[in-house]
Amino acid sequence: MWLDGRQINEVTSLDAGQERWPVPTQMLSNGEFMPIPQTPQQKHVEHLLGQLADRRSRELGMNRRDFLRSALGTATAFAAMNSVFGTYFNDASAAGLDLDAAAALRKRVADQLVIDVQLHFVRDDYAKEIVTVLGEYAKNWNPVIAREGVTLERYKFDNLLKEVYFDSDTTIGLVSAAPSEQGDNVIVGNAGLEQARRLVNEAAGSRRMLCHSVMAPGQKGWLDEIDKAVEVYKPNGWKGYTLGDPFENSQFPWRMDDEKLMYPAYEKMMKSGIRTVCVHKGLLPDDYQRSLKHWKHAMVDDVGKAAKDWPDLNFVIYHSGLRMFLTSPEPTLVEFDKTGNIDWVTELAGVPAKYGVKNVYAELGTTFGSCVVTHPKLAAGILGQLIKGMGADHVIWGTDSVWYGSPQWQIDAFRRIEIPEEMQKKHGFAPLGEVDGPVRTAILSGNAVKVFNLQKDAQAQAWKTDLLAKAKAQYIAAGGKPSNEYYGFIRKSTGKSS
Repeated sequence: MWLDGRQINEVTSLDAGQERWPVPTQMLSNGEFMPIPQTPQQKHVEHLLGQLADRRSRELGMNRRDFLRSALGTATAFAAMNSVFGTYFNDASAAGLDLDAAAALRKRVADQLVIDVQLHFVRDDYAKEIVTVLGEYAKNWNPVIAREGVTLERYKFDNLLKEVYFDSDTTIGLVSAAPSEQGDNVIVGNAGLEQARRLVNEAAGSRRMLCHSVMAPGQKGWLDEIDKAVEVYKPNGWKGYTLGDPFENSQFPWRMDDEKLMYPAYEKMMKSGIRTVCVHKGLLPDDYQRSLKHWKHAMVDDVGKAAKDWPDLNFVIYHSGLRMFLTSPEPTLVEFDKTGNIDWVTELAGVPAKYGVKNVYAELGTTFGSCVVTHPKLAAGILGQLIKGMGADHVIWGTDSVWYGSPQWQIDAFRRIEIPEEMQKKHGFAPLGEVDGPVRTAILSGNAVKVFNLQKDAQAQAWKTDLLAKAKAQYIAAGGKPSNEYYGFIRKSTGKSS
């Protein structure tokens, strides 16, 4: 949901002059949900990170900004988080941080395939006022926006390419979008998604970008649009929102298991050979029960029957169905400790056993990033539940960038996070293992290779030597570094502990 007038008044910027931390120290929102205020623990992380950055940058003779943009600066951020939350991140001991260790980790994962199945940008002529209004709140904590003014350029295609392909380890990305019942609300249409894919792949000389075609069940001519997509756009998968139009109270909500509405579409998808159906679930605004008439359509109770009835389709549930905590992570943490439940994620993880299906996948966009910086215990619990219930071969990497700037901080967090032994024993979770081990490798790329039919690409590894790889090497050689800028929106501080 894009934020309404009341919610816009409750979001604001960080204080002017704040550092561009390697990892956000406050929950960011992509505009589909209200972020919670900075927690006392996040504030403590921010304080410790500042102290560690001051000390280590002086010792190394680096300026503070360059230190925070380095691999060692990233490791320092996770060391600060370990000091506050407990040990959730590997290779992040505050006492043992050094350049050699950070460089060794970067070298170890230099050739790791990373496939991000949820990327977004806005079309060049998009001019919806809500986005520029929200952008005003980024002025103080984003010096570039303060200097250049609030525009949509940060969300457009060129900046997506920089943040994803030059400033992160992402190898292949999938661009997605959302439906709309008002033409001017479409952030990018199916033709634009296909064009973006074609431009990148032609420029790179290899397959670096995939795309969805967005479906809008119930809207006039929506089945004809699927036929057109099959013939003209040839997408790598389909994308839908069961809430209907995510920008407003939709007239066209739908359920995945609606036999009359959806099954004719699934039949078309089967015949087309494009058999991956990606569906947005969860991520509701804080007052969803009051403001959103069809909020129950964001639940995951319609996944199992659809998957069972269509075993040859792959159903990828975006955001893993996380309802999102509303004011503080504490109630969610208490509930998880007491019952093992995380709203709607637990239900999704139970679908394979309940329905006897193997064609349901969980995608991590926004969910992992939001939880890992708010309380890594939640992120560890979500990963543990999804892997236990669905298998490590049914969890797929996505970041929901470019709303959050470069996806690199999320990649680094995923590579380092581990499920603590106590949590493993209590809930029966398996460890995530080595940074380049089978579990992380499957989630970062292997499962997407299978679902999006990228086996030939994975074997050829053209991305190592294509034109995009050469351009990135030149960018780095010329001193190119990540900006550590984030484009999401944060909750206004009340001056009280949350």
